[in-house]
Amino acid sequence: MIAIINSLNKSYGQYTAVSAESLSDPKRITSGSLSLDVILGGGWRPNQWHELRGIQSAGKTSLMLKCIAANQKIDPNFTTLWVAAESYDINQAAALGVDNSRVTVVPTQQMELAFQVMIDGAESREVDLIVCDSYPALVPDEEAEKAMDEFTTAMGARQMNKFIRKAGLATKRAPDGSERPVTGIIINQYRDKIGSFSRYGTPQTTPGGHGKDYFYYTILKIARDEWIEEKRPGVPTPVKVGQTIKLTTEKNKAAAPQQTVSLDFYFRNAPLKGFKRGDFDIALDYFTVAALFDIIQKKGGWYYYKDRKWQGKPSVLDSLREDESLREDLSEQVLAASTIPEFADQLVGSREEE
Repeated sequence: MIAIINSLNKSYGQYTAVSAESLSDPKRITSGSLSLDVILGGGWRPNQWHELRGIQSAGKTSLMLKCIAANQKIDPNFTTLWVAAESYDINQAAALGVDNSRVTVVPTQQMELAFQVMIDGAESREVDLIVCDSYPALVPDEEAEKAMDEFTTAMGARQMNKFIRKAGLATKRAPDGSERPVTGIIINQYRDKIGSFSRYGTPQTTPGGHGKDYFYYTILKIARDEWIEEKRPGVPTPVKVGQTIKLTTEKNKAAAPQQTVSLDFYFRNAPLKGFKRGDFDIALDYFTVAALFDIIQKKGGWYYYKDRKWQGKPSVLDSLREDESLREDLSEQVLAASTIPEFADQLVGSREEE
């Protein structure tokens, strides 16, 4: 085995071949949600490209901004390259916790330029995360030069296929983990599949061709599940203050696919509920997955974790909101448990009913 590795490296260059046991496992970047990190296999895997897809207003951009904010909090040197085919709203980003001084924005709808910027960013080894928001807003140069009535079908898909053949090489890093990793995430949107029929409704597809589906390491589907409302004094009807977001791993090379979690996201201040604009209900997020893995245990009306105990679920949630060290401890326990086969096979995402 050593002989063939040495021979290949001598002939074709260092790291052409390595022993699998010597490969580094780069530290995942958090999604901003513990339960989402679990179904992703520990978070977004660096040195790979991922797709976040869903219909309009499902929360795709917000989820990416929350991801950036969470990683900036962990790492003061965390930097992001954001290709803004749609507008980048600095006020919304700030409301969601993003330090805009550590985000480089490239506003463009030119598809070829956007793809080249992402490749250059990955090759530079100077950024940690690359986000494209969003692919459907990009326009190929050839299409932009044509008149409205001229045939332009599949131009974007052809450019996407060219991009993915180069993007994998751009994110390649030394297998020993000595080089700065980078993570690429491209936002996409569902379209109705014209001319197709199904007993379950109109089939959906995403623009960009089928080649990208083989290329992505993870494909994460996002959908709005239900509105979160707050009843306010003097207001006759409840006010919509947020939405429950449902996330499903349609493809995942790091963990089991087709796992689902739900997150409560507040897009408006909810003073009576105790949330501000841009908040996830992280207490509910942590509680749900910790209870699922039996890390927080329920016995009668009491909940237990190590030497702590609470009477009733609201008491647990209050502690989780107030105690950051408790959340950090639970995060380590949950992510460790999620790698154990007998736990990892459990369905993630159902919220515990009392």
